[in-house]
Amino acid sequence: MPELPEVEAARAVIERAGLGRRITDVDDSDRYVCRPHPPGEIRRALRGRTLVAAHRRGKSMWCETDSAARSVPLGIHLGMSGKIVVVDADGAEVDGGDHWEGGRRPGDYRWARFGLAFADGGRLLLVDPRRLGRVRLDPPVDRLGPDAETITPAQFRSALAAGAAAPVKARLLDQRRLAGIGNLLADEILWQARVHPGRPVADLTDDDRRRLLRATRAALRASIRAGGVHELTIVGLRRAGASCPRDHVPMTRGTIGGRTTWWCPAEQRR
Repeated sequence: MPELPEVEAARAVIERAGLGRRITDVDDSDRYVCRPHPPGEIRRALRGRTLVAAHRRGKSMWCETDSAARSVPLGIHLGMSGKIVVVDADGAEVDGGDHWEGGRRPGDYRWARFGLAFADGGRLLLVDPRRLGRVRLDPPVDRLGPDAETITPAQFRSALAAGAAAPVKARLLDQRRLAGIGNLLADEILWQARVHPGRPVADLTDDDRRRLLRATRAALRASIRAGGVHELTIVGLRRAGASCPRDHVPMTRGTIGGRTTWWCPAEQRR
């Protein structure tokens, strides 16, 4: 599932290969992916415009468009399996988003759910095998909390402050308080910080919060550098029979905050 690092990779692809190219046509025919817009509405809003900037907050990204009157932001959410594919006029393809291809090879656009056609012959596509992505105008990014990559210590303390009964993992996953952390990143952060995922937020010490912030920054740096969370330590160990690489104790599996969770029972105690 794309988390902040995969979305940042997709945003960077748009920034490198999608900006400054005039839009001549839009395929917004997929009613589900483009909801609540009826077919043709996004096309009418974007034809003749140019993408001028690509932004991201947490797992959500949006593009600004040029306009003499008002920019029309184009929001793109990758969902569970989406990725951005930019194809130049000469056929060269630049991929971004989730590293998992699901069997797709360059030039295979069977799962393209939305597309922009550029005046130079190139295209920008949302390729999404599971059809869980989302494209919409004026996305409500103001409902999201601070971005996990750029969050300040004060904002992080605030995100983990209220709600005495909430388990810390559920709080890390709450996009309204802290945008960008998904299930895999949360397990990695809690493992690095040696904090039990089910510990109530109210029971966290100041030292716990400092370690969680350091772990958040370290995990994001490593996964952004790798292009996704697939390279993080715990991701490959979220399975039966796996052991903690620090103390070799078998990993424990449970459900916390409604999500499948793995942790080291020796180092991550309540």
